[in-house]
Amino acid sequence: MEEQSSREASLQALGDKIFHDPSLSASGHMSCATCHNQQHGFAQSNPDAVAFGGERLDLSGTRNTPSLAYVRFTPSFHFDSEGTPIGGFNRDGRANSFAEQAIGPFLALFEMANASVAEVADKLSHATYANDFKQLFGDQILSDVDRTFAAAREALQAYLARDPDFASFTSKFDYFLDGKTRLSDQELRGLFLFNNPDKGNCAACHPSAMVNSQHPLFTDFTYDNVGVPRNDDIPANDNPTYFDLGLCGPTRTDLQHRSDICGAFKVPSLRNVSVTGPYFHNGKFNTLRDVVSFYVRRDTNPEEFYPIDSNGSLRKFNDLPTQYAGNANITEVPYNRHEGDLPALSSSEIDDVVAFLSTLTDGYQP
Repeated sequence: MEEQSSREASLQALGDKIFHDPSLSASGHMSCATCHNQQHGFAQSNPDAVAFGGERLDLSGTRNTPSLAYVRFTPSFHFDSEGTPIGGFNRDGRANSFAEQAIGPFLALFEMANASVAEVADKLSHATYANDFKQLFGDQILSDVDRTFAAAREALQAYLARDPDFASFTSKFDYFLDGKTRLSDQELRGLFLFNNPDKGNCAACHPSAMVNSQHPLFTDFTYDNVGVPRNDDIPANDNPTYFDLGLCGPTRTDLQHRSDICGAFKVPSLRNVSVTGPYFHNGKFNTLRDVVSFYVRRDTNPEEFYPIDSNGSLRKFNDLPTQYAGNANITEVPYNRHEGDLPALSSSEIDDVVAFLSTLTDGYQP
């Protein structure tokens, strides 16, 4: 058992080195940590809607970088008994483990941009920690391209799944749940509004209650289509026929026949949310207040978020093809309002919710 524990620790340490090694990219300047910065909840650290990578770091991605914090609790992708999609890694759930998820960044043209698995393996064989592979996997490991790549991803998985930094549960809210600190009056009001099914109703998808003494993860791992406005800052969107439809493509390809879920993206954890902006899959909003305002004013004041088309009509849900606009959530609170109605939250109540969300950032000192 002690030997197994020692190997696991060594594997985790190797994963840490791989995660922070920019030499594994075509540019020599991009590591996993470049886009998953610990000080920003393991999300990207710059205000760009999407990250830029490639050999010269000038190629744009198509989605905002998701946080890796608390992802270890994600179940494998599946449909439940009611047909609801749940779980999986990435914003579209197409990977079911850290090891599987890691394939993409190493090889994607707009990320680390290696031309092949062989190129990744060659860089690993010349890394300063190459001997760590031999100690863990045998002297011949680096002579086998596929085994080397698999071993690297196994090490990354060990690091991401076990290192406490990725799931520290050290936010002010965690200490509040444990009775070690108090929330301010504004933060308490925000928590009430967050949970209230007739107001923010945020807890419907981002549960905030402890279950079996487990602190909440602030996601139910389901998928939702909230009709986020199109972001013109994403170069791919210069093509008016391009649409990122989440579960049904174009990145994920096995559910393209499921037109009923086109436009749905995974509900993210709200832990560390105050430091993980820009927000949503397309990085449309830069501040948390803008996000909450969008949620509660999307339907009462749509002109604040959507453009006017050439016919003078408001183009609501403009980042969905017309045939999928009906997939946007218009039934749950706060999306069940209509133009002219009062929003579910007033301006001061939005501030209260934002104040509460700010208590979810790890590293709080009581």
